[in-house]
Amino acid sequence: MSPAADAATRVARRSTRFVAWVRAWRAGLVPFDELADEIARDEEHLVADAPGTWTDVPLPQGLPAFAKVHPDDIRLVLPAPGDPRGLPGPGPLTGAAMLAGEAVMTPSFGVVPEVRRHVSGSGVEFETVLWRWFPVEDYRPVFQMGAAEAEGELTLALGEATAQLTKLDVAQWKPELAGALQALRRPESTATLPPGFDPRARRVFARASILDQVLALAETNAPGGAVNGYEAQQRDAALRPLLTACRQALVAACNSPLHA
Repeated sequence: MSPAADAATRVARRSTRFVAWVRAWRAGLVPFDELADEIARDEEHLVADAPGTWTDVPLPQGLPAFAKVHPDDIRLVLPAPGDPRGLPGPGPLTGAAMLAGEAVMTPSFGVVPEVRRHVSGSGVEFETVLWRWFPVEDYRPVFQMGAAEAEGELTLALGEATAQLTKLDVAQWKPELAGALQALRRPESTATLPPGFDPRARRVFARASILDQVLALAETNAPGGAVNGYEAQQRDAALRPLLTACRQALVAACNSPLHA
């Protein structure tokens, strides 16, 4: 598998797994003991400013703050520049969420991941993820589209973006992007949701998770400066509706109703 294709099989936004697994736990569908490992995978995750803590603590010690939150009140938010939907008004939480591009919201607090990069004494680079708690007052989520509508929007946006990128001959200056978009026609994603999510939500989540990584690849220019300013603008214009549709799909899938 090429590096580009491999990247497209990983979930970029950590809040998607956080929301999905914590909601499933609160619905009684998965045990608490599985949560931290499923959220963190192979990374080190810590929690800052959680109720009842005085310093940064391991993820399992911060998750009990969700113990009294109804699963339907745990919401994924994926804001973008110019689109803060789902966040409260101006303040530290909104600022952190806009910077991260993601957040987990409940009626009384929000949680935002912060990636910290380190270098060991031997020169090895590694990351830790810090989930920072922010209190909010009587947060109420905004209306969002359901998984069925989000799936339709994603399919439409993907078709239009692929057609535009073909006209731009993107394969000549960004072959990994062109190849990855074609692979979305037959996605084989390792991204999965926990028990309780219906088949449509699982399908939408798997496809949007791959696409999230493809779009991350699109943000970098081709080697050797093959992309000039005009080409970059055309590419970005073609991908912008797809970026929005992808975020909507991930949010709709992770926030969809749970079933026993």
